[in-house]
Amino acid sequence: MKYFYFLLTGIYFGILLIKSEVVSWFRIQEMFRFQSFHMYGILGSAVLTGALSIWLIRKLNIKTIQKEGVIIKEKPLNRVSNFAGGLIFGLGWALTGACPGPLYALIGNGHLVILIVLLSAITGTFVYGLLSEKLPH
Repeated sequence: MKYFYFLLTGIYFGILLIKSEVVSWFRIQEMFRFQSFHMYGILGSAVLTGALSIWLIRKLNIKTIQKEGVIIKEKPLNRVSNFAGGLIFGLGWALTGACPGPLYALIGNGHLVILIVLLSAITGTFVYGLLSEKLPH
């Protein structure tokens, strides 16, 4: 039953992505061409919401649904890895017009060509898993 709530949350999130035009290729191109504030406003509000949520989780010692403590590990900043990963992610996003989260919303909305992008993302993740020991972290 607990997975049913995850499914409902995912469906709701997908509807929000479609209705807010976050998955619109035209909106994404406007963002990368610095022609519109729409996507920057949505991404900025998501970052602020995430930061506030993490602060509240730590401050109020919020528990999970299963009454377990939430552990958020500190990660060291590695400028080279973060820059390289961000560059690859951004290029993929700019080329395909989709980042990983909205892929499923686009497929659910009937844009079946995105199945190629999803397959490419899964392949890239698999290749990263194979090469991760040899990459700088």
